[in-house]
Amino acid sequence: MDHLTKKDRPAKKRHPKGLTILHEDKDIVVIVKPAGLLTIGTNHDKTRTVHYLLNDYVRKGNPKSRNRVYVVHRLDQDTSGILIFAKSEQAKQFLQEHWQETDKHYLAIVHGHLTLKEGTISTYLTENSAKKVYSNQDTAKGKLSHTAYKVLQETKRFSLVDIHLLTGRKHQIRVHFAEKGHPVTGDKKYGNGEFVSKRLTLHARSISFTHPFNGRKMTFDTGIPEEFVRLLAKK
Repeated sequence: MDHLTKKDRPAKKRHPKGLTILHEDKDIVVIVKPAGLLTIGTNHDKTRTVHYLLNDYVRKGNPKSRNRVYVVHRLDQDTSGILIFAKSEQAKQFLQEHWQETDKHYLAIVHGHLTLKEGTISTYLTENSAKKVYSNQDTAKGKLSHTAYKVLQETKRFSLVDIHLLTGRKHQIRVHFAEKGHPVTGDKKYGNGEFVSKRLTLHARSISFTHPFNGRKMTFDTGIPEEFVRLLAKK
């Protein structure tokens, strides 16, 4: 029997730290972002981001490499779930130009029970100087925002909701459910002060889109995160 020495063993494929890769080809990379990680850098934090980790990954640790990834869309820092990154400007442009046709579903655990188990929340959203988003009756100031939802499960205190994001405004889901009186659990900004979860229970569960070059329909679904299952199991 042949024995491989350490030198002979195939090199382990580099993986971006803390990220799960669902799909990768020469044009795109689809990952799962954990809660708490920024999508792209800010003035205060440029390195603890998905964008930085993926750039390092495609460059294989070589800072002189010209390989890079391009941001197609974002998730809030506290939201987990699926993100698509492009590997070229052309791929990014195609995906953004066809973003309206991209089908996005989120999962959220919200406080209480919604009266209507299925529906669409539509309001005009505005952001104030404190960076807080709220619904505004003044259509000239706000951006029209639609959040379709369906209750999947109810426990004594919470509801698990499937959300079909029809428009992608900043903090849209969090604001819409908070204003309905059913904030997302673990939401420090729009919540009711009752922290039953260490994290914001909002997760970008699935996405369907057309591949920028081969034209195939691609669909990814992560299922329900473990933290959600544990919270729903609590009495």
